[in-house]
Amino acid sequence: MPLEVSDAISNAPEQIKFAAEALCRSDIAFKVFDAIYKGKKKAKTVEEIVGKTKLTRKQVLTHGNRLAQKHIVKQIGKYGNIAYEKIDFFYPHKREILRLAKDPKKREAYTTKRNPKSGSSGFVNIRIQTKRTRTEQITVDDIGSFKKIGKVATSKHIPNTVSERKFKRGIKNILGEHGEFKDWGGEKNDLYTTRLRMDGKRRVVAFAFKGPGTRGKLVPGKLGKNGDQIQRLFEADADVFIIQYWRDIAESVIQQMFQLAIAKSAMTGRKVSYGIIDGYDSNRIFKAYRKKF
Repeated sequence: MPLEVSDAISNAPEQIKFAAEALCRSDIAFKVFDAIYKGKKKAKTVEEIVGKTKLTRKQVLTHGNRLAQKHIVKQIGKYGNIAYEKIDFFYPHKREILRLAKDPKKREAYTTKRNPKSGSSGFVNIRIQTKRTRTEQITVDDIGSFKKIGKVATSKHIPNTVSERKFKRGIKNILGEHGEFKDWGGEKNDLYTTRLRMDGKRRVVAFAFKGPGTRGKLVPGKLGKNGDQIQRLFEADADVFIIQYWRDIAESVIQQMFQLAIAKSAMTGRKVSYGIIDGYDSNRIFKAYRKKF
């Protein structure tokens, strides 16, 4: 079955501009977008948007549907119970999108600075025959290098006192990796090594660590300055890709990893494994291998 991949994250500046241009043409669309993305509530019903904007129900439905068709919001429900849901990528960029939508000069300057392709909508659609790809979602319990965690259970996240640097050093020690990996803004990954063991074999793995300084559930928009860290992670020449965080990780992170794993497998012809290590599993590793940290 073909899979269509919308590569929004890898083109973050273009996506931001794309959304701003969709709003600048209509004050109603601007108000609908603002109402949907205001506050922490994931989704807003049509009635809630009407109440916040003083628009008519027909206006909200018309422009809400247009935004949904452009993948700027997600429409959920049906018939009399329609609601519009935030897209994880756009939520942290809401203010920037609204600012650009209001000011044509800033939009033009933004375009020149990022140098996007002329006429591009910002979406890249890739059709892949998924039957020809080999991917698997893994957990820490599938990784032989972390076999000691099988005896460890916990109901708590890893403590904030364990810094990202300390956790990364601990993982390096567990894997027996002695190379130096210095952080910088454009790196593809935080740790790249050939010393991970799975199913009795060594595998090449790329890790991305998101430290305790990040707040709330981890979503794609919080990964990287432009929300493109997952895409950059999968640019590494590896077969296993892992994202680690101190708290909970949203399903949308896994969904994006799945899409990129399929694309990676299609391009390389190799089996690609991917997974997350949330706060609970991070704590299990920390407890099982405390001396390594």
